[in-house]
Amino acid sequence: MRKLLVAVLVVAAVGGAYALFLNRQDADVVGGPVAMNTPLPLLKGDAVSDGTVDLADYRGDVTVVNVWATWCGPCRQEQPGLVRTAKRYADRGVRFVGLNYQDNRAAAQAWVEEYDVPYESLFDEMGRYADDLGFPYLPDTYIVDAGGTIRWAIYGETSEAEVSNLLDEVLARQPAPTGA
Repeated sequence: MRKLLVAVLVVAAVGGAYALFLNRQDADVVGGPVAMNTPLPLLKGDAVSDGTVDLADYRGDVTVVNVWATWCGPCRQEQPGLVRTAKRYADRGVRFVGLNYQDNRAAAQAWVEEYDVPYESLFDEMGRYADDLGFPYLPDTYIVDAGGTIRWAIYGETSEAEVSNLLDEVLARQPAPTGA
């Protein structure tokens, strides 16, 4: 009986330590940019509005991919700043695309109208595209270089300043255009 009690206590202690470790990892990731060097999955599907979105069309441009949903409070908080940032960086060749996660199409269309979102969003009703990105929770934002490599991930709500700083850093690393 004593050996069983010791075994249970050891398992509980190890399990508790592991849970704390996982929570610590999440705490380190949420709310700050994480450097990455991962190819952006080539996602293609229906747009929230009419037509389709194909991330292959974004190759050659620095791109911001934002995973959002109408039922996500932090997504609602960050959306106005993303719209302003998209407009401010459009003349620098930066493109934005949304990824609407497990949502209702009519609600997503209303969101796009409410916030006057100037870029397309991929409609991800089943969550398949977001899973391909490997995202942990909403919202998430990915900064992708012109070659199609994710350079930064922001897990959790972001700000205009944070996205702008990361965009400036990625744009500064882009090779100069040839043939000029």
